[in-house]
Amino acid sequence: MDMDDNEDELPRYLINPELALLIARGNDLLARLDAWLPAAPARVDWRQTLACRWRRQSGLGIGMLAPVTTLNCPPWAALSGIDAQKDSLDRNIRQFLKGLPANNVLLAGSRGCGKSSLVKALLPRYGKKGLRLVEVDRDDLIDLPDITARLENQPGKFILFADDLSFEPGDAAYKPLKAALDGSIAGLPDNVLICATSNRRHLMPEFFAENEATQHLGGEVRPGESIEEKISLSDRFGLILTFYPFDQDAYLAIVAGWIAALGGIQSEATRVEALQWAIQRGGRSGRVAQQFARDWVGRQGLKRRK
Repeated sequence: MDMDDNEDELPRYLINPELALLIARGNDLLARLDAWLPAAPARVDWRQTLACRWRRQSGLGIGMLAPVTTLNCPPWAALSGIDAQKDSLDRNIRQFLKGLPANNVLLAGSRGCGKSSLVKALLPRYGKKGLRLVEVDRDDLIDLPDITARLENQPGKFILFADDLSFEPGDAAYKPLKAALDGSIAGLPDNVLICATSNRRHLMPEFFAENEATQHLGGEVRPGESIEEKISLSDRFGLILTFYPFDQDAYLAIVAGWIAALGGIQSEATRVEALQWAIQRGGRSGRVAQQFARDWVGRQGLKRRK
C-alpha cells in the first residue's frame, strides 16, 4: 500500500515535524512544572496523629492539614492558680467527648496566665479518649468551612484552636469565625468545637470615643451599631473564661508546681530568686513562673553534673 494513501489515518504529529517538535517541548515544560508543584497532601491518620496545623500553600490558595510531630503540651497537673478555669473547661470538654451539648470556648484576659497552656494541656489528658486538636492561624480563619468539612466524617472529637486572637479596625477576617460560631445556616459538625484565646475580652479594639454618644466615629450615622458588632463576636462563644494577674502567693505556688513537674527541688533561695525573676520580667504570670522554674531546675542539673 502506498504511504500517501494512508496519510489520513496517521496522527498529525507524525506527518508534521514542526508539530511534533512543539508537542515534545510542551511535554518537557509540563514535566518541569510538575517538579515545582507540591505533592498532594497525604491523608491524616487520626488514629496515630493527635494534632495538626492548618497550612496554606504559598501562592496556590490551597490549605492542608500538617501533622505536628513534636507536641508542646504542658501537664494538666502543672497548671495551678487557675483552678476555677480548669474545672469549667474540663467539664465542657467531657460533655463534648461524650456527645453531649457543649459550648465553644473563649479564654480571655491577662497575658501569660495559662490560656493557651490550658487548651494544649487537654490533648495529653484526653487524647486516648479520642480528643484531637487542629491549630488555625488568625489569617487562615477564612478556611473554616473547608477545615470543618474535612473533619466532619473523621473519627474522634476535634478542637479548632485559634491562639492569641484579635482583630483590628476594618479587619473583616473575623466574619468567617462569627458565621461558624453562630450565624451560618451550616452549623459546626458535632465532632468539632472551637477554642480561642485572646488578651482582649471582645477580640476587637475599643476606643474612649465609642462611649461618647455625641460623637460619630468616622462619620458613621449609627456608631452604636458598630459597637454592637464588636461585642457580638465574643458573645457567640458559649463559655467565656477570664484570666487575671496573679498575686504573689499564687505566683510562688505556680513556681513550686512547675519545679515539681520538671523534677527539680526547691530550697530556701527559691522564693527570693523567683520574686527577683518576676521583677526583672515586669510582672507575675504563669509564663514567668514557668520560665523561672526551667532556669532553676536547669541550673540545679548543671551543678549535679559537674
